[in-house]
Amino acid sequence: IMFFLGVKDDLIGISPRKKFIGQALAAVLVILITDVRIHNLDGLFGIWELPYIVSVLISLLFFVFIINAFNLIDGIDGLAGTIAIIASTVFGFFFLLQGDHLLMLISFILVGALLAFLRFNFSEKNKLFMGDSGSLFIGFLLTYQSICFLGMNTAESIWFTMPNKPVLILAILSFPILDTFRVFIIRIKQKRSPFSADKNHIHHRLMCLGISHKQCTLMLALVNVFVIVVAFLIRDLNINTQFLIIATLIPVLGLLPCLLGREKGRIKLQVPKLSRA
Repeated sequence: IMFFLGVKDDLIGISPRKKFIGQALAAVLVILITDVRIHNLDGLFGIWELPYIVSVLISLLFFVFIINAFNLIDGIDGLAGTIAIIASTVFGFFFLLQGDHLLMLISFILVGALLAFLRFNFSEKNKLFMGDSGSLFIGFLLTYQSICFLGMNTAESIWFTMPNKPVLILAILSFPILDTFRVFIIRIKQKRSPFSADKNHIHHRLMCLGISHKQCTLMLALVNVFVIVVAFLIRDLNINTQFLIIATLIPVLGLLPCLLGREKGRIKLQVPKLSRA
């Protein structure tokens, strides 16, 4: 459903309303048929087991949000693919340690496919674009991986324990989540539809500073990795403390274009103008 929805959007275009309905339909089918849903929050905000209806609704919203988040960050060469590689690699690693070979295989197959895609996506001669057919499907797969990871019982693992799974998921998907919240808030303030297109994404702001597609992708990927590392290092703290730290750290991503823009302006002011002879 997600793939063909994206293909139709790439070829003839689909209204945001119809796209949302298609995404919700695909998510509902997966949730109800496979029972892959957010069962509990591991004590985040004092919440453990969720009632069935609440669990289904939260899972549905999570599916639709992350699917759209990856669709929205697919604005420059390599960005959505690189962020997806990072996320799927981390999930695949934990699935491997847990001994869930099917989910591990799904994760690493996605990584392999995206690595091959990036070769052409960055190419000048034989360029290949992801399109909605790719970004929607990738967002769907990563949401599925996230919920499966959240449902893992790492307390019985002989390899590792991960008491902060909700926080780690927030860190793994930090850039798509931040950028989506950011542009939605900007568009709502401007009294426009949250799904209307514009150039207010973080990657667009960075490119306005003269940063290339590859440099922008590398910069944002490294910051995303940094947030993941921080979340892993603080995993033994109280889960609410962890959430506060990561939720405070993530908005630094949103300030990155402003900080770089000010620094660039300061450097220009310090460069003396050469007088003509």
